[in-house]
Amino acid sequence: MKNNSMDILKKFGTRIQFLRKKQRISQEELAHICGLHRTYIGMIERGEKNITLKNIEKLANALKLNISDLIKDLNG
Repeated sequence: MKNNSMDILKKFGTRIQFLRKKQRISQEELAHICGLHRTYIGMIERGEKNITLKNIEKLANALKLNISDLIKDLNG
């Protein structure tokens, strides 16, 4: 069970990093827009943090996406 949860965290982090870079936003800029710390964004992108729905919503808003766009294709 733990491996599956770690896999989803890594996939989510990779997705956030991809979307951030696609918009040419630095971790620091994203953190500022979200009201989160830059190191926290890095931890999310590395799959080290299991974040709350509130923070997922903050990331989605900062990236101007729906929450569903952030979690798209994480199962596959």
